[in-house]
Amino acid sequence: MTQHRVHPWVFMVLILPFGVMSGYVQVTIAYLLSRAGVPVALTAGLVATGLLPHTWKFAWAPIADTTLSRKSWYLIAATVSAFGIFMIGALPATRSSLGLLTIVVFTANFAVTFLGMSVESLMAYDTPEAEKGRAGGWFQAGNLGGSGIGGGAALLIAQHVHAAWVPGAVLAVACFSCCLGLLMVPEPAASHRHATLGKSLAEVGKDLWSVARARAGALALVLCFLPIGSGAASGLWSAVSGDWKASANVVATVTGVMGGVASAIGCLIGGWISDRMNRKGAYALYGVLQGMCAVLMALAPHTESMYVFFTLLYAVITGLTYAGFSAFVLEAMGLGAAATKYNVFAALSNMPIYYMTTIDGWAHDRFGPSGMLYTEALFGLAGLIVFGGVLAAVPKRPKTAPAPAA
Repeated sequence: MTQHRVHPWVFMVLILPFGVMSGYVQVTIAYLLSRAGVPVALTAGLVATGLLPHTWKFAWAPIADTTLSRKSWYLIAATVSAFGIFMIGALPATRSSLGLLTIVVFTANFAVTFLGMSVESLMAYDTPEAEKGRAGGWFQAGNLGGSGIGGGAALLIAQHVHAAWVPGAVLAVACFSCCLGLLMVPEPAASHRHATLGKSLAEVGKDLWSVARARAGALALVLCFLPIGSGAASGLWSAVSGDWKASANVVATVTGVMGGVASAIGCLIGGWISDRMNRKGAYALYGVLQGMCAVLMALAPHTESMYVFFTLLYAVITGLTYAGFSAFVLEAMGLGAAATKYNVFAALSNMPIYYMTTIDGWAHDRFGPSGMLYTEALFGLAGLIVFGGVLAAVPKRPKTAPAPAA
């Protein structure tokens, strides 16, 4: 199969709405809820609800692999998710609105999963093997950069306008405009599809099983589920900013624009490194760095300047971990039913983000801000120990001896 050469920055543009969706909830809405007196645990619950569809999206990924084209699914998802962002902003950020807000956040995130599937499939087919890390870096730069820049920009707008719907409307228009990126990528062939939906789904199942039974695929699946480099605290920086006496403008800047740039830089660096060493080893290394950052932040004075320094450092390291994730997944999964395979890995990787966000919120309310950071570091260490044990327990398959020369 001939691969179409596409510069990986295009994937950054296409995935931006995916990142903006999470950033808007985690940065803007979380901050507004905290200022309205909503407890951190309830805010964490809303953030976790937004993550929930991403932990189960593998269940509906075969739909994207067996029906319509990748570009068609992108356009549909971009339209629905943009409207969802607008509705999230139109609802008041108060405790009384949490029920309806939770429903809209869940629905919008469900829609945006199809956007992500489209980009992931395009990326799998249009990236040479030697550049999987680089492509993953640009892809995650759009994801995390969009999360930080989108959320921060919306919060800055919210601080200067009276109409609550304006920030969401601005983000919705910006996200929908990313559809222009589709003009720069070709629609890949769908060799895994057959004349009937049943046969296509069966082929998807075979393709998925072939990855899962391989050593590289199995290790990658285990690594995704573990709480290594989850970056979960990023979703609560706005909600806990008061513990570091950070002002609204500082929060908007460091968790928004500056945080987005920092994480995007981390993604590009992480992708570059991942192409030059064992990709799963690189991901584990990034997890160690993130745990160390959390511990140092807990030990440092809880001042606004330390809040700025460590949240930005954490953002850079989170960029490393996200790029490392995409790199080892693209390496392990191959082509075929790319959306399904990538999203099995992604769903597993979102589970530790989901449960660590919930745990972090609980630990904050129970043990304070330092306790939250220590808790995250301890879970990361436990994940590394478990993965080391699995790595030692799963033997390498012997290589087949080469045939003698004729």
